[in-house]
Amino acid sequence: MPMTLVVTRDVEDRYRGFLSSVMLELAPGVYTGPRLSRAVRERVWRVLSEWHGELRRGSIIMTWRDVNAPGHQSILTLGEPRRTLADLDGVLLVRREI
Repeated sequence: MPMTLVVTRDVEDRYRGFLSSVMLELAPGVYTGPRLSRAVRERVWRVLSEWHGELRRGSIIMTWRDVNAPGHQSILTLGEPRRTLADLDGVLLVRREI
């Protein structure tokens, strides 16, 4: 089970309570889960996505190790600006989608 990282910015307090119940809050808005299974990670993302769809405030990024993705890392984002990972000749970059 790979390490999962979630970073929140300018979101309501309910996110903090929920994420703290399943992950360790290392710093304000920064959460890690060293052993989150894929099922738990997907459930956490589903809850975050539903809330963000209703509240439409702030931004959230989730990333985890994924051997099938560029640079062996996957990323999901909510809010603006949207980000994706890109592999440019073996160098992993974060691309902001406008």
